Order: sequence, then C-alpha cells, then structure tokens
Amino acid sequence: MPELRVGARQWSVAPGSNLLDALNQAGVAVPYSCRAGSCHACLVHCVAGEPQDINPGALQAERRAEGWRLACQCRVVSDLEVAVFDRQRDGLPSRVAACDWPSPSVLRLRLLPERPLRYRAGQHLVLWTAGGVARPYSLASLPGEDPWLEFHIDCAQPGAFADAARLLRPGDEILLGELSGGALHYDPDWQTRPLWLLAAGTGLAPLWGVLREALRSEHQGAIRLLHLAADAPGHYLANELQTLADKHPQLQVELLTAQQLPTALAALRLLSRQTMALVCGSPASVEGFSRRLFLAGLPRGQLLADVFVGRG
Repeated sequence: MPELRVGARQWSVAPGSNLLDALNQAGVAVPYSCRAGSCHACLVHCVAGEPQDINPGALQAERRAEGWRLACQCRVVSDLEVAVFDRQRDGLPSRVAACDWPSPSVLRLRLLPERPLRYRAGQHLVLWTAGGVARPYSLASLPGEDPWLEFHIDCAQPGAFADAARLLRPGDEILLGELSGGALHYDPDWQTRPLWLLAAGTGLAPLWGVLREALRSEHQGAIRLLHLAADAPGHYLANELQTLADKHPQLQVELLTAQQLPTALAALRLLSRQTMALVCGSPASVEGFSRRLFLAGLPRGQLLADVFVGRG
C-alpha cells in the first residue's frame, strides 16, 4: 500500500485513494469547495513522489512545474510526500478596508492587499481568516478601477467562514491564497455580440465585475442581466445595477424572485445565435438557467458557467 507523508506524519492509504480525502480523513486539514479543480482551494505541494493527476489542465503549467497539485484531482498510486499550503508562509497579507451589509444576508467585504495583486474580473481567490478557516470566493471588483478587492459573502446559513466573516472589522487581517481563473470573464472579441448575464444569489458577484468590464470596454451589443433572489431584499445590488442601466441604454436589468422565475425563463427568446451567456449561482440555478438557454437555441460553446457550492 502506498505511504503518504506530511511533515513528520506518515501513514498507509489504499491504492488509488483521492489525495484530498486521504489528507482530511487523517486530520491534515486541507480546505476545499468545488472538488472539480476550479476553486484551487485544495492546493498542495509535492515534495517527493508523484500522484496520478486526473485533470492536469486545471492548474497552470508554471504551478505544476513548481510541484503544486490540486488534491481533489489527484489519486495516490505510489509513495508520496506533500506539503499543504501554509497560509503564513504562502499567503499574501491583506487588511479589511470596509465591510457592510447591502442586504440582511450578504456581507460586502473589501480588502487591501499588502502588495498589488494582478487579477481579472470574475476570478476566484482563496481567503484565509486569522483562525485558519479558508474558502474560495469570486472577485467582484474591477482591476484598474476599484482600489480594493471586493467579495460578496453569503451569510444566510451558518458556516465556518461565514461565521468568522460576520465578526470582521476594518483593520482585521485576511490572508490571500491561490488566485485561479474560473470560467467567467469578458472577451473584447464579444464587443458586438449580445451578452446575457444570469446569476442567483451571490453568484452576482463575479458578474458584477464582468458587467463593468464589458461597459468599460464600450461593449456595443445588447446586455441583459437577470438576478434571481429569494425575495426583494436579496437583490443586494439593485441600486447599483439601476444606476448602470440608467447610464448605459444597451443594458437591461431584470430582478426576479423564485415565484417570478418560471414565467421569466419561459419568456426567454434568443434574438441572435451569436449571443454569449455567462451563468453563476448554486448548482440547481445554474442547471435551470443553462437548460432554458439551450432550449432557446444557445449553442453550448457560447455558455460559460460557474457553480457555487455552499460550504459557508
């Protein structure tokens, strides 16, 4: 049986064991969220040996060359020594610049990193609290425009990170972990194409950045944004979205509740097969949005989706 080693600890695991599960079951805490190679929260460094990587394309070639792997995508097939991400050694310090509640359940968190971070709208970043709780969140800020990094934290349900985030105050430290691509972005080549943005809950966060990137790039095609929330207060960026819609006539904003959603989806009509659609939210909402878009005639290659898995 293969031997797995982390620091001074060493134990046997069944051949083919998932590396993330093998570490966490042994008490070596490795954060995770998506388990699909997207969020990059479960990054580990291979010190000796090589796991079987079932999704090597999920990590940048440079990071792989440095020995980093995504534990959720790896199987232990031979003796392996790894080092887990050390937030104190590997993390980028940042301070809370501001935190407010645009709705009763959504915390808007703005961070100032110790040094500038190069990113693009829609990417994910792993956040570490001072107590060692980690979770990946999508960036809602726009590089070159916002002086901070902005995140929208869903605090509707209890969760390790959400519980800690509720207590944050300006000046508190948050360590920044791995920055990863995510599916959502704006491409200048889309400038004349219709752009549909569909979000549920805080799935609006990355699309808020992508929307502003499109408008800053002087997007010429029609832009349609649909936001699904449990109730009216859940439309936590309603005022900001309306301000943009008043300023940009090509932008149409629709704020929907669960009761209104079936009618709104049934009314979706694709006016151009050149439409690009970006979808973000819970697994159920992403599936529902995507199914309706495909039924409306959207080519599958023109839909980009990011799924939020609720782990607090």
